[in-house]
Amino acid sequence: MDRGESPGPVIAVVGPTGTGKSDLAVELALALDGEIVNTDSMQFYRGMDIGTAKLSVEERRGVPHHLLDILDVHEDASVSAFQTAARAAIEDIHSRGRRAILAGGSGLYVRAATDVLEFPGTDPAVRARLEKEAESEGIGALARRLQEIDPESASRLRDARRIIRALEVREVTGRPFSSFMPRREYVQPTLQIGLDMDRPSLHSRLAERVRGMVRAGLVDEVRRLEGEGLREGRTASRALGYAQFLRVLDGEATAEEAAEETIIATRQFARRQVTWFRADPRVQWLDALRPDVVAAALALVSSTGSAGGVGILDA
Repeated sequence: MDRGESPGPVIAVVGPTGTGKSDLAVELALALDGEIVNTDSMQFYRGMDIGTAKLSVEERRGVPHHLLDILDVHEDASVSAFQTAARAAIEDIHSRGRRAILAGGSGLYVRAATDVLEFPGTDPAVRARLEKEAESEGIGALARRLQEIDPESASRLRDARRIIRALEVREVTGRPFSSFMPRREYVQPTLQIGLDMDRPSLHSRLAERVRGMVRAGLVDEVRRLEGEGLREGRTASRALGYAQFLRVLDGEATAEEAAEETIIATRQFARRQVTWFRADPRVQWLDALRPDVVAAALALVSSTGSAGGVGILDA
């Protein structure tokens, strides 16, 4: 492909955890001369390898991967910072005539990379004042204030942190927090390919994957990362598996109990992912278990052309 020739739409491989998104992305990259941009927020973290099912260097099969291992476990992930980095990576990949392929199931991060989505600024002083008001007056008083100035946000937000954030945004920007909600509008032509499978198969796969992580040394990985600040990281410490196995280190659970807790939490997370991505009519779905899933995905790419994908392909 010539450098001046468009490589085609961005491809985003999405769907619930455990459906093979990373593997399909590698196959597509090999077939389409592509490079992969990670959109799994937990795979940003260095050393969080086993518990996030991060592909090994060998499993990446020579395909360049971007935005893996970019944070230490004590650092917080930022959707806004990710948006800047992801769009820069996509631009760089396309400038070299290659195809950008996003892979990961963190829904908001996918939309930050692909959709029209603004992130309002912050003001620590304003937030600190609002947090003090919440302590002294109760969050109910702030919720009533939000109802007066931004009823749309007030109808959706329930927890204190988000109510405070909505009031902060209104004060800092002069715009209601609801005006910053994402629109289903791509910033550039994009094809979203969703992978899913029947629930019994997915649940069985997730359970076996968690047990495989334990056999591969997840407890030791958590112990090592604890020494690198895992507990201090507000994002990383809540990751599936890591939160549960920190309890093993604390003597509050056995490895078997932590594994079962992780399996349940992973199933619940997968359900939320399905709800998120199924709500987007632009995702074109494939059955992850079909033997020709790679060929089917490539057929979607071929049929999309340069206009981007809209609609649903039933599995």
